[in-house]
Amino acid sequence: MKKTYLLLLLAAAIAAISSLLVPQSAQAQSATHPRGMVVQIKAPLGLPPVPIPADNPPTAETISLGRRLYFDPILSADGSVSCATCHAPGRGFTDNKPVSNGVEGKTGSRNSPTVINSAYSPLQFWDGRAPNLEEQAKGPIANPVEMAYTLDGAVKALQHDASYREDFQKAWGTDQITIDLVAKSIASFERTVLGGNSPFDRYYYAGDKKAMSPSAVRGLKMFMDANKGNCAACHTVDKKYALFSDGKFHNVGVGVDLNGNFADTGRFAVSKNVTDTGAFRTPTLRNIAQTAPYMHDGSLKTLKDVIDHYIGGGNSNPHLDRQIKVLDFLSGQERADLEAFLNSLTGELPASVAPPLPAEKKTAQLSRK
Repeated sequence: MKKTYLLLLLAAAIAAISSLLVPQSAQAQSATHPRGMVVQIKAPLGLPPVPIPADNPPTAETISLGRRLYFDPILSADGSVSCATCHAPGRGFTDNKPVSNGVEGKTGSRNSPTVINSAYSPLQFWDGRAPNLEEQAKGPIANPVEMAYTLDGAVKALQHDASYREDFQKAWGTDQITIDLVAKSIASFERTVLGGNSPFDRYYYAGDKKAMSPSAVRGLKMFMDANKGNCAACHTVDKKYALFSDGKFHNVGVGVDLNGNFADTGRFAVSKNVTDTGAFRTPTLRNIAQTAPYMHDGSLKTLKDVIDHYIGGGNSNPHLDRQIKVLDFLSGQERADLEAFLNSLTGELPASVAPPLPAEKKTAQLSRK
């Protein structure tokens, strides 16, 4: 009898331990793993394989849900602002404003960076405060001058919408919506926003010598030449791929007054390293012709303005990046050639990143109680 009792106790202990190690149900497991078949996000010509986090493999269902969330203003406090408000496909996934307008027309202090190829950025936002797209997706929702909601409020709004509960069930195996599942879905969609196969890519990587104009070809040579433009020092190009960004932070002499003071200290606010004062993440140059105005504060209106800024060596300050040098020896033609090259970086975007068609949209049945 005693032996039997001990065996029962042992069995109960094993069951208890197993319950901690094994998910209770498919629904519990779905809290971290999407349902459905994992899909491959194919990178276009000129881009490397898309980095995918182990805890958020993309599926058709999570990408579709993320696309719906991206274009839906339900995530804002008054239902007026979506991710696409500031990052619109028709504007190079920006808004073509110096700084963006959020709920009630409130303005931020920084220019909206493009979502195009953001999947490759090791850190997100101009100052790198978010480690990945999942964390970045949460930021604007709670920002008081952007969507001005709370993360809990956004989740409750989605939870009150029957069609969203259905979509989360299909994508994640649960209708209990969390902000992490919202962020993961949006991030999966954003990883499909890839711009490549540009005239530059066809010329440089596919060997099509007619893909770029003679002026753009000359501009490419200056872009790469360390003794000329030296642009590739930060806007990187290699033999197989070109992200046109080193993913690092540089002070390029923008947003500084005559006394060397910055209205926005950039990376310093995150790192607390004084050498990062006025440093911002190197933006990609892909599709740059579509994303004016430029720089973190939107202070430069045209590509010509950007080129002139660098030719002048930026605005002097104690933390100016060592790569920034006066290039006033470049002729007018050479400057025009650089601009022609930058225009050759406009690539193709997949049709699947466009806003959902009216037939795809679902009527939101939401309550903001």
